[in-house]
Amino acid sequence: MSWEKVYTEKSDFEKACKAAGKKLRGLTYREAIREALLLTMKRDNSVFIMGEGVDDSSGIFGTTTGLNRIFGSDRVFDTPIAENTMTGIALGAAISGMKPIIVHMRMDFLLLAMDQIVNHISKWSYMFGGKLKAPLVIRSIIGRGWGSAGQHSQSLQALFLHIPGLKVVMPATPYDAKGLLIASIEDKAPVIFIEHRLLYEHIGYVPKNRYSVPIGKGAIRKVGRDVTVVGISHMAFESLKAAEILKKEGFDIEVIDIRSIKPLDDELIFKSVKKTGRLVIADTGWITGGVAAEISARVAGSVFKYLKAPVLRVCCPDCPTPASPVLEKNFYPGAREIASAVKKICKR
Repeated sequence: MSWEKVYTEKSDFEKACKAAGKKLRGLTYREAIREALLLTMKRDNSVFIMGEGVDDSSGIFGTTTGLNRIFGSDRVFDTPIAENTMTGIALGAAISGMKPIIVHMRMDFLLLAMDQIVNHISKWSYMFGGKLKAPLVIRSIIGRGWGSAGQHSQSLQALFLHIPGLKVVMPATPYDAKGLLIASIEDKAPVIFIEHRLLYEHIGYVPKNRYSVPIGKGAIRKVGRDVTVVGISHMAFESLKAAEILKKEGFDIEVIDIRSIKPLDDELIFKSVKKTGRLVIADTGWITGGVAAEISARVAGSVFKYLKAPVLRVCCPDCPTPASPVLEKNFYPGAREIASAVKKICKR
């Protein structure tokens, strides 16, 4: 058993630990994020959290619960419904020596702050020759849940991938959620930290100590020889589910959890594609102009001669997100669609 294995039930995690003869500490994804915030704020007084609902009893799906009572209302505080203004305030605090973490509970709300993010936050260090830094973290949440529909569940990570000066991370495991958040807070560049709503209940091994995971480095979740499958955020787990389905049919796929989409771990992907000769990319966003399209282009430009089949993308169709549960099942791709793509490029 390793820290990479993640469960959806705590009892399953405990059974696996017992079977492996190990006593490992398991946290949910939400608890891992909260612990990263707690440890960092205890260590560094310049870190503070701002955003709509961060001091509520629910605490942004449980990720900031009780932190306002520990650190006070001057370091954990609610903000008005004025996304662009509040994001500008976070930038002002960052260039003044603070390390703000601003939470926009849904990624859709980041659209109201695009002027600050695109025209100011991303460019500040460049416009001043690197002499001034903007060390701030923007936390945002993607993914379906309760019929969130077209204005509360959009996966817009590709928009931020396009902007120079930003780093964009999408951790999938509790271990990475804690380590990447700590790394993001410590980074001198602005970081868009994206969490998928369906990951919050996932349980995995998370050390109690403070640690960081390097931004820009992916991880191989499963070694294989037939096809490389790159999974992004929640789609990393759907890729592992697909691997189990395909194993019964004689396919051996390699699953990469990319973890960070900017910077991208090109070399990890290239090395895997050189071995397998086939590539499927599974993303939570739309297919046109998305992260999967960027990865496809890089592979075609650098390791094209190793490809035995066209690169396939498993993404959401080009239409707004539906609210109906019935339509959601058809809108969101998962393990079944990934498995189908693998069999298609293997022609079996």
